[in-house]
Amino acid sequence: MLKKSSTFAVDMILYPNCKINLGLRVVRKRPDGYHDLETIFVPIYGLHDELEVLPASSFSFEQEGIAVDCKPENNLIVKCYRQMAGKYQQIGAVKVRFKKNIPFGAGLGGGSSDAAHMAIALNELFGLGLSKEQLAAEVASLGADCAFFIYNVPCFAEGIGDILTPIDLDLRGVRIVMIKPEEGVSTKEAYSGMKPNPNPFDRKTNDFEATVFPLHPIIGEIKKRLLDAGAYYASMSGSGSTVFGLFKHDAEGCTDAHLAALKQEFASMVLLDDTFGEWKS
Repeated sequence: MLKKSSTFAVDMILYPNCKINLGLRVVRKRPDGYHDLETIFVPIYGLHDELEVLPASSFSFEQEGIAVDCKPENNLIVKCYRQMAGKYQQIGAVKVRFKKNIPFGAGLGGGSSDAAHMAIALNELFGLGLSKEQLAAEVASLGADCAFFIYNVPCFAEGIGDILTPIDLDLRGVRIVMIKPEEGVSTKEAYSGMKPNPNPFDRKTNDFEATVFPLHPIIGEIKKRLLDAGAYYASMSGSGSTVFGLFKHDAEGCTDAHLAALKQEFASMVLLDDTFGEWKS
């Protein structure tokens, strides 16, 4: 969204959203240390960060909200700016105001989304004229999930998450409840003991659950409780620690009372209770 500013001719405000995974298969370990995956990325627009980018006389970065344990120069927003400004001479200095709402260590891709939306902002503000395909290529080196957030519609992902095929997925009217325990899961921890899965991709199975649940029993318990409350599908997202449940309002065994009791029990952990609408293009 473009917005008139009292100081500059124009500035841009974006809302980098998170994602969930419907199924996740670890295919193989690559020579470069990464892993090839198969998964379905689904954007969740209702949980998002806040990013404002304004033309300025010198670069600055201000952050509020959830504290991120890294120096500003290591933030993917800043890395995206440095990378693109070094490549495109049209890009001038900017002031970045950023509010972090998506928790990290949650399997939601918040940092990747921030970087992708920063690239979108720079493309618009400085008239670079880059297509979505070109923007996806620009941000792919910043993080495995970054390219997905350029398209921001349901996609089947392969490779390290950068080979994307949009899919027809209708979740309109489906209710999603997302719960994240206080503890997070590091990527290193999630991959510890992980073995490649030779089976075909199954959107019902997240391979990381086998390694993460024994280390963090609360995550497996949350999944069980979501299913007990009437979810027709529940899974950990990515490498965790967020768990989500999908509910149909007319499903047998799913009542507002069940969900209300669940949300009250995990009140401090509930990230989102929302209903899917149309996908944004």
